Amino acid sequence: MKRRSLLGFAVAALAAPSSLLAQQRARVYRIGFLGSASPTPETVRISLDYFRLGLRERGWIEGQNIIIEQRWAEGRVERFPELAAELVRLKVDVIAAATIDAVLGARKATRTIPIVAALVRDPIQHGLVQSFARPGGNVTGLTSEAGGFPLSVKTLEFLKQAVPAAVRVAVLVNPKSAVARSQLNDLRTAGDTLKVELLPVEASTLDQLEPAFVRMRELRTDALLIPGDSMFFVHRVRVAELAIKHRLPLGSSMFEAAPAGGLLGYQVDVSDNWRRAAGYVDRILKGANPAELPVEQPNKYQLILNVRTARAIGVKLPQSLLLRADRVIE
Repeated sequence: MKRRSLLGFAVAALAAPSSLLAQQRARVYRIGFLGSASPTPETVRISLDYFRLGLRERGWIEGQNIIIEQRWAEGRVERFPELAAELVRLKVDVIAAATIDAVLGARKATRTIPIVAALVRDPIQHGLVQSFARPGGNVTGLTSEAGGFPLSVKTLEFLKQAVPAAVRVAVLVNPKSAVARSQLNDLRTAGDTLKVELLPVEASTLDQLEPAFVRMRELRTDALLIPGDSMFFVHRVRVAELAIKHRLPLGSSMFEAAPAGGLLGYQVDVSDNWRRAAGYVDRILKGANPAELPVEQPNKYQLILNVRTARAIGVKLPQSLLLRADRVIE
């Protein structure tokens, strides 16, 4: 009897890890997705679909072992704290957040649920991480800029190359965005180097866009720069239409600004960042501590020029810039 008892104990001990593994596999994890824009087919394609793809590549299938709870700010950054709080009440296991405003909204809602950023700007400056190598809290993920070098500054350099005569450049900013002030500070430093006077013009809603362009005309601006912002992304076609109407060369680090009708865009490959963000979620769901997962930088950038828009506003793009472009829209 004693021998049988020992044998039974040994079998049970060997079976325990397999049973535990089966329980882990059977669990359905809940992932919060905090998007900055509106859930249009195009926006979903470049963000959520690539996030899903990255998860599928790692064995996470929606409806089988994960549920994705989507919340979209529709370009209104003030909604992020409320949307993040909804995700926290749903007891999500991790939150994937788009931009710095989304991450700040999520961080306001929770200091314990892991937050994975896809396109965060200045995470150290905003107190989200202690360092890129060791974030130290519940936030990690990917930045939208390489080596801390702002995309908007590089975009201003390209805009100056495209329009060398431009000396007064309007900067369209959303005062509700957490990064508006730091973006302006970075641009002013670059403007001094390029001998360009930067003139901030504010707009935070669709209705404020047209008056903003009237103000640019009153300021006698030669060109327009738009840093990345979810509100301007949502209304990027209207922004481009107004720029063409006022014959203002528009350069932007906002994703898809040039295809929407802007003169040029210098952008991160948003889809690639979202696909890589899925890797962070995978590691966290498997037990990794976000405080110890290093923040990574983007792998891919694109300079896009819109020759059609250049013709419409009377700008002749230099050959050197056309050769530098990753994509040219004829």
